[in-house]
Amino acid sequence: MGNILAIDIGGSHIKAILLNTKGEPVSDYVKIPTPQPSTPHNILDGIKELVKGLAEYEKISVGFPGYIRDGVVKTAPNLGTSDWQGFELQNLLGTLLKKPAKVVNDADLQGIGIVSGKGLEMMITLGTGFGTALLLDGKLLPHFEIAHHPVKTDTDYDAYVGEKAYMKKGKEHWNYRMGKVFKILKTVFNYDRLYISGGNAKNLTIPLDDNMIIATNKEGIRGGARLWAND
Repeated sequence: MGNILAIDIGGSHIKAILLNTKGEPVSDYVKIPTPQPSTPHNILDGIKELVKGLAEYEKISVGFPGYIRDGVVKTAPNLGTSDWQGFELQNLLGTLLKKPAKVVNDADLQGIGIVSGKGLEMMITLGTGFGTALLLDGKLLPHFEIAHHPVKTDTDYDAYVGEKAYMKKGKEHWNYRMGKVFKILKTVFNYDRLYISGGNAKNLTIPLDDNMIIATNKEGIRGGARLWAND
């Protein structure tokens, strides 16, 4: 099997890289600012331009910031448009780039790439929003939009600890909030390990338990290869 094109669609940037079947990078990252407005048409046009200079690949893996079922977008809260609801991103991207494609939630893709594969493991991403994934013995469990569950009255996790909250409240108060979030996750999910990634993971200053692990997006990108491992 040849190389795999891994694409990360984010609220601020779209990134792409080529991986071998082991999940090792075989190209440099390329990225562009996420087009505004972030409509499906604009995103697909951006991806087409972004990958033009990359070498050949056989399959495509995509992490998307929203709820995906069977390659179809159900929600895209951080792209700021309702045009995504019901959009068949997996099929249409595969048609556009003329290769088989798989599209999953971005935290799910990172989780596949990072977790140890033993026990119940949770992945969270601290970026524009609050992404989550659950895996049991390395296999993805059904995706829940935990980010949009109320963490307090009329406030969900995205609003409570997302990028806007970090910028508005500052590092110290954001860390106080993250401490509360960690207590909730530990109580509710009883995970064996919690992995923390995303742009704001580096801003955590509170003590972490031994089974809480800071990971990087570069580690998570391996999920682009592992997503096809059973095919």
